[in-house]
Amino acid sequence: MNVPQLAAVDAARAARVLNQVRDARLAGRRVRVAPRPVIEQSWERLLRSGVDPERDVRAGLLSADEVRRRREESPLREVLPVLREGLLSVADVAHHIMVVADGEGRVLWREGCGPVLRKADGLGFELGADWGEAVVGTNGVGTPAVVRRPVQVFAAEHFVRSHAAWTCAGAPITDPRNGRLLGVVDVSGPLETMHPASLAWVDSVAKLAESRLRERHLGSLERLRAVAAPALARIGGRAAAVDGEGWTAAVTGMPYTSRIALAKSPSPGRRWLPTLGLCTLEPLAGGWLVRSVDEAAGRPSSGASRIVLDLTRARRWSVTVSGDAGSWSHELSPRHAELLYLLAAQRGGRSAAELALDMFGDSDRTVTVRAEMSRVRRYLGAFLEHRPYRFCEDAEVDVLLPAEPGGLLPHSTAPAVVRNRTPSP
Repeated sequence: MNVPQLAAVDAARAARVLNQVRDARLAGRRVRVAPRPVIEQSWERLLRSGVDPERDVRAGLLSADEVRRRREESPLREVLPVLREGLLSVADVAHHIMVVADGEGRVLWREGCGPVLRKADGLGFELGADWGEAVVGTNGVGTPAVVRRPVQVFAAEHFVRSHAAWTCAGAPITDPRNGRLLGVVDVSGPLETMHPASLAWVDSVAKLAESRLRERHLGSLERLRAVAAPALARIGGRAAAVDGEGWTAAVTGMPYTSRIALAKSPSPGRRWLPTLGLCTLEPLAGGWLVRSVDEAAGRPSSGASRIVLDLTRARRWSVTVSGDAGSWSHELSPRHAELLYLLAAQRGGRSAAELALDMFGDSDRTVTVRAEMSRVRRYLGAFLEHRPYRFCEDAEVDVLLPAEPGGLLPHSTAPAVVRNRTPSP
């Protein structure tokens, strides 16, 4: 049955037919009209897993803090403007809502028509809810995540009966660097709002979001290329600068290859890499310097680096890393200058709760701390450890302070900074 075509002509009749098909299929009877393959395969997965089609299952909601943490750490936050611009204006007029879920099916953003949002609340389709297919049945969030392609689910194509008054169209969004599922964007609404073009519309916006992520990745490779240029210029043999996923920013002494296979969590030292053999990995800002071990022979890496945190100039704070790969600097925001200063002052490390107390005087503000530390680790990750947060042991850390104690991060209100700024009596 061509569901979109029939629903566009007569949504009520399409819903009745689908309800009969669903009831017959779940009862094990032969059906005159077969479900669409993507829907039938979803139902078969759910029947095998024992999901009750008559029971409206509500998984425990994530806490507001956990939703905020996932939002801060999700790459999807970078493409939210694209999704909103492409979907929200039409969705609101058409009585739809836009839902963005992470790769686990947890709802992280939900916007659109107010009355429809309130109806969604009645289904448990709310922030922090788990809409994975294995939890709530066939739907426009969980099913696209399983099959990794756009899916429209209309009326009784939903496995759970209580969802049969809805229509939804969802498309997965993947990370262009590694193909990992980042999440799903979905447009949902009451049955009568179904439109046959909804799926193509949502899919095109999801692809636009992936394109924007690809542009950001190319920009990060350009920045890495600039950082790596001095180090590569000093190397006479085979070497490459790659990002954390192994994508190549620049090479010297070897043919260009778009990607070099790295371990899932690279670390400094000697590693065997496919096509290159034994290599040394040395950290760069935003990536790694990969050198053939033959080229590194006679120039062994000490494995140690010097990190200089320069807080001498107000609003011009920076961190400079020097090592076998050369040196590079990164200008710091006020928040990152505070965090790195506190970690340098406490080399034994600080938990998220302790850093929250140091920063805000409130140990419960761990979500903000974790989000900021996640951003710091994007450029300094090879030199930072967590649980607790601290500089790695083999790094030499120096802090350059203003001549006057009162000049230490003068606009900071962090309690730990204020205490250190005030001279002891």
